[in-house]
Amino acid sequence: MSKDTASATELRESVMALARQMRRHRPNTGLTLSQLELLGEASRSGVTTPAEMATRLQVRVQSLTDSINELEARALISRRADPADRRRQLIEITDDGRTLLDGDRADRDAWLQDNMRDNLSTLEFNLLMLVAPVLRKLADGEVSAAESPE
Repeated sequence: MSKDTASATELRESVMALARQMRRHRPNTGLTLSQLELLGEASRSGVTTPAEMATRLQVRVQSLTDSINELEARALISRRADPADRRRQLIEITDDGRTLLDGDRADRDAWLQDNMRDNLSTLEFNLLMLVAPVLRKLADGEVSAAESPE
């Protein structure tokens, strides 16, 4: 590992370790991580097509078919024909899907809050809260770069 990338490596490993812990503290909803990711994206994007969803999730539309079918069967998303183009399908999260997702997020937020309270000093907590918007900026940077015209 070069000196130049050591900081990036440390940050990546730390963020990934925290992400693994967040996944471990998810409530058992009976959904796979892929299905939960799809449900979360449906929540953020509103009414969308499977093709648009696949583009945002960087997968093939065919890869989403089973998950969309399962989420629809569980009434967590709804699917209907696009009135402007009957060949296209529109999907969106349902109230039940939003309730499930809100519960999932609340459980993980509670775990994280408890973990921060129990394991961080006041200074560490305050530093982490200062860094949170910077991490968001890094996370959003790829989206901005991908969407910017060349």
